[in-house]
Amino acid sequence: MDDLGRDPADAIWCLGDLVGYGPRPNECCATVAESAAICLVGNHDLGVTGRIDLEDFSPDAAAAAEWSREVLTSEARRYLERGVTSTTADRAELFHASPRDPVWEYILTDEAARAAMELTSAPVVLVGHSHVAFAYGGNGRHLGESLAPADTEVDLAGGRWLLNPGSVGQPRDGDPRAAYVVLDFDHNRARFHRVQYPVERTQEEILDAGLPETLAGRLALGM
Repeated sequence: MDDLGRDPADAIWCLGDLVGYGPRPNECCATVAESAAICLVGNHDLGVTGRIDLEDFSPDAAAAAEWSREVLTSEARRYLERGVTSTTADRAELFHASPRDPVWEYILTDEAARAAMELTSAPVVLVGHSHVAFAYGGNGRHLGESLAPADTEVDLAGGRWLLNPGSVGQPRDGDPRAAYVVLDFDHNRARFHRVQYPVERTQEEILDAGLPETLAGRLALGM
């Protein structure tokens, strides 16, 4: 948020999963509630609030969700319970996971990326869930060739785009820095950003809370 504040956006959009892995679920909900014009809910938000069964989660994710349930304030819970898994805004369609399955489908294959483009019509389609930043233009490039590391710029005028901004809290593309993307519809540009933060402090808080050690360890690796 501090990094974004240097060049404030007209609106902040969040694609979901505010809670479920990290040690500060209530603070995350409060920050997004105050700042974001749009906030979707992800599968972890749905699991923590009891809207989907935790049996569908990995053991570590289920343990973290159970802990989050115990510490979540009523205000944070109400905020998450109001959320939806997809919406539209300006020139974009937004999904937590994918147009085909807004809760669970990871867009990690060419087939899934093509399906997402075929099922939508907006110039820009935004997805999250995989924690992997990419910019897929459906222009013959494979999804694996469309990864979007820091400072990647996309010309939105060059056709329709499927974008994943990556993850603020748990990137999985080998770069542990927090990830986000800025859309500039006035100039038809998108730029991917990465922000250094004190990962070790978050790791300490995860361990102090008694959450699984793997959730702390992976943060330093970006995976």
